[in-house]
Order: sequence, then structure tokens, then C-alpha cells
Amino acid sequence: MQRRHDFDFGVSWVMGFFHQDWMYDGPTAADVVAKHLAAEADAVVLAVRRDARVLADRLPSESIEVLWTAGAQYMPGFAGTSGSEWTRTVVGLCDARLSAKPEVRPLSGADTEDGLPYRDEVIAEIERVEFLPAEVREALVDCARDCTPDLALRVLLRAVVNRPRHSLSPDQYARLEAIGSALHYGEYVVDAVKFCGARTEPSAPWPRCSTGTK
Repeated sequence: MQRRHDFDFGVSWVMGFFHQDWMYDGPTAADVVAKHLAAEADAVVLAVRRDARVLADRLPSESIEVLWTAGAQYMPGFAGTSGSEWTRTVVGLCDARLSAKPEVRPLSGADTEDGLPYRDEVIAEIERVEFLPAEVREALVDCARDCTPDLALRVLLRAVVNRPRHSLSPDQYARLEAIGSALHYGEYVVDAVKFCGARTEPSAPWPRCSTGTK
């Protein structure tokens, strides 16, 4: 059983829109999200809506802001709004996109996996990534406990990719890969952090994580 998405999905996928050149995709953050959602299948939009709703409903605004900032390479900021309000804006954009269709099939099968059986494992991996700021790890742990471990893990992966001067150990990557497999992730979800410390031979130097070209 495999999810429909080979790559990242949900809110963590949306976080990837916000790099240093994000303004070339639209004048505002909401415009950027709407542009991407308009080009995607219903299942992609439903996954974003699912994540955004649980974030907005279950975490305080301050924690949501920490997660967006950690998961995005360059978050526009929250002047004039809040983490909760911005996340509800994303929900509204998803609703607007889905309302244009006469019938939308709900998510099913592996796409509904929330990772609850792996909550302790996800929290343990969050706490082991000591190069992330304490407030980021705390917000991720809260996300795993109060939202879903699946969402927390994907935001963790985004946060790791955005710390290019730090490395994961091969054991850390192997554990993340195992959890991702258990959650039926597509081939390239955990693979995004593969070179954040994973090395091909014992004598090879530790490669550094690269955010690549967005």
C-alpha cells in the first residue's frame, strides 16, 4: 500500500514554496499557494487541507509560526497576521480550489495514515536532531503529540533540509527512512535528507545537506 505522492505532500509541501525567490510566483504568500493548488490534483489539495486544519485546530499560534518558519527556507513573516490565521487562510484556499469541482473523492487508504502507532519513534527522532533550535524541536514534539506524527515528521524533514551546515548521522537517516516506509511515504520524501549526513562508504567525508535549486 503506497500513498499517491512520490514526493513531499500536505503542508510540508506548501512550506517548500517559500524560498528566497518565492515572490516570482505571486505578489503575496496566499497568491503563491493558490497558484500551486490550481495546478494540482484533488488528492494533493485534500492532503494540504487535512494538515492545515489539524495544525490550526490543535496548536497555539506561536507554535504554528515556529513550524512554518522552520519548514520554509524563507517565510514571508507574520506581520499583520498570525500562524493560526495564515494556516486557516491555507484551508480557505484549499476549500476554494475544491469547490470548483462538482465531486471530490475523499482521501483513502495510505493517504489517510496519521502515524499514531509511530508517535514515540517520531518524537525520539525529533529530539535527536540537536542542531535544530530547542523551540523548533519543542514545536515539532507538540505537533507529533497534538496533531499527527506524520505531519511532524514531514515538517522535521523540511527543517533539516533548511539547515545545510549540519549533518545527520547514517543511523539517524536509516531510522527516518524506516519510519517513512512504515508510513507508506513515496520514494523521495525521506530521500530529501539523504545527503544530510548519509555517506556511501566508511572513509568518505560527511556530505552536507543542500537545499538545491528551488
